[in-house]
Amino acid sequence: MDRDRSSPEEVIGNLSMNVGPPNSIIGSPAGASSSSSSATAAAALSSPRNLSRYENQKRRDWISFGHYLRNHRPPLSLPRCSASHVLEFLRHLDQFGKTKVHNSLCPFFGHSNPPAPCSCPLRQAWGSLDALVGRLRAAYEENEGSPVSNPFANRAVRIYLREVRDSQAKARGISYEKRKRKKPEQRQETVSFRPREG
Repeated sequence: MDRDRSSPEEVIGNLSMNVGPPNSIIGSPAGASSSSSSATAAAALSSPRNLSRYENQKRRDWISFGHYLRNHRPPLSLPRCSASHVLEFLRHLDQFGKTKVHNSLCPFFGHSNPPAPCSCPLRQAWGSLDALVGRLRAAYEENEGSPVSNPFANRAVRIYLREVRDSQAKARGISYEKRKRKKPEQRQETVSFRPREG
């Protein structure tokens, strides 16, 4: 049975645990020594601040993206990161996905609850990728990145997410259309005019 919402949080948590020291590239200029930024990141990781679940997840996502950049061949610094690297990172996460996405030749294409197993690939769910990109977009700007040059806010990333959403909707027979909120009914008070008695 596949899960409707598989999140890259588990994957990212595992990546951040399995890959070297945290945050040695992110936040440091290209070619700069990473020892001071590693010390700062280590202090931030060990500080007992009460962060919200969102802030903790955003921090883990940011550290994992830094590991991905450092392990990239050739290694990348944050200022050299582009939307194509973000797309490469999102595709990389697909290998850890838990959402069954049927291909067009599969007999269960378009079925939300297939009656039998098939050999179609597991992918990251669109909602999980969308949330991840939102957190990384915020983290980029919090770590001294310019909103203008933010690779997570790039048009190509938005188009990729839209294509993933549409293809998963077709393949899994699930609609991702936004639900329209019902507008609260406005009660119009009827005002009746009575002549004044006088």
